[in-house]
Amino acid sequence: MKRYLFALVFVCFTTICMSQEIRYGVRGALNVSNLDFDPDANFENQHRNGFAFGGFVDFGLTEDVSLLTELQWSAEGGKDESIRADYIQLPILIRLSVSDRLTLGAGPQIALKTWKNKDAFATFAFSGVAGLEYMITDELFVDARISYGFSNVLDKDLTDVTAKNHVLQFGFGIKI
Repeated sequence: MKRYLFALVFVCFTTICMSQEIRYGVRGALNVSNLDFDPDANFENQHRNGFAFGGFVDFGLTEDVSLLTELQWSAEGGKDESIRADYIQLPILIRLSVSDRLTLGAGPQIALKTWKNKDAFATFAFSGVAGLEYMITDELFVDARISYGFSNVLDKDLTDVTAKNHVLQFGFGIKI
């Protein structure tokens, strides 16, 4: 009986997974980022304009729900050279289609610092991401995302100050 039950679940799961759409693509974005310091910074903390680019896979789970995984490089931090950091990020978004062209999404993001080997930044960062996507055509889209850091991006061994990234991204991409 266990074999038949396992076979039934396996066939149902395989049928569901195979019937959903998987789309690949590339995306580029303009970043507007800054750091939130605690306690407040004793210098002029200005935002940094930068870029992000990467590739993604969008797994259709149902007709209106999908799971988007992305691998992207992103320039973040503040305007001053000493508080800049570049990351390789992995956002994982659960997305809900509101209409044929508009999709909302939210989820976690992990990041690995890539800029300098020895600076005041921690190696890993953890953030939350939320955004929306508008399909211009069946392949081209524009999107906007906001991410806010949950973890301290500064190395706790070097300073007792905490800082968290927050980033606005305005993107453009293509789905294949």
